[in-house]
Amino acid sequence: MFAAIPFPHLSNELFAVDLFGFHLALRWYALAYLAGLVFGFLAVRGLMRRPGLWPAGRAPLDDDQMDDLLTAMILGVILGGRLGYVLAYEPAKYLAHPLDIVKVWEGGMSFHGGFLGVVAAGLLFSWRRGVPALQLGDALALVAPVGLFLGRIANFINAELWGRPTELPWGVIFPGAAAQDCPGLAPGLCARHPSQLYEAGLEGLLLGLVLFVLFRRGALRQPGTLTGTFLIGYGLSRLLVELVRQADGQFITPANPMGYVLQAGAFGLSMGQLLSLPMVAAGLWLLLRRAPG
Repeated sequence: MFAAIPFPHLSNELFAVDLFGFHLALRWYALAYLAGLVFGFLAVRGLMRRPGLWPAGRAPLDDDQMDDLLTAMILGVILGGRLGYVLAYEPAKYLAHPLDIVKVWEGGMSFHGGFLGVVAAGLLFSWRRGVPALQLGDALALVAPVGLFLGRIANFINAELWGRPTELPWGVIFPGAAAQDCPGLAPGLCARHPSQLYEAGLEGLLLGLVLFVLFRRGALRQPGTLTGTFLIGYGLSRLLVELVRQADGQFITPANPMGYVLQAGAFGLSMGQLLSLPMVAAGLWLLLRRAPG
């Protein structure tokens, strides 16, 4: 038997109470969303209060606009994340049961959908308020890795979105019948890549460090630099991790055991990779055309 790490005994609920027949719980994933939004709001507000960081010494937002921005970002994340998952991952299921779309507490959020929701909300906010869209995007890009890191840690605690089977010594034995459904191995012996932690390290820690270094070198004075770097960094990270991440069950068939959505012979692209490629292209385009500070 190869070495592996047993999954730690972690509850997906921070605390819970039963009240009047209802089970009310604060889950780690919800807390990750909340903490990411609160941190992002406070960090962006701090950036806006330092006009010297921005082109021509003028911040794009003032305090009076920050509350409206927070509302726009919350709606963008939740609506975009949910609709992105519904449309990209399980459209047939939700077409048959459309009322289930609102049941976000049952899980099912897409980063790419949430990202597009934030982009749409940010562009609408910028247009209505006369705010430079790229400068707003740079501020949001700078703080986004914190939310990504927290979200991926919550994915690990929830024992979801794990990777493919592995015999590497840091493989984790995740609980549950689906995680333990590995050909040739008895339940309880299947170790998988902790792909959530890989993503936390790449999308959260490493990408956050790169963006922070660019920020310290005055990147906010060159609109589009941080946004473009974020798009490239996240896209490349996701392309890489998807190589060892287990595909969603609805994409896996006997003829397509890897769960590719585009396939040519033995090679293919997962849904996560397919959605990440445009991010890398958009990031490269932004960096090539960014305005001088």
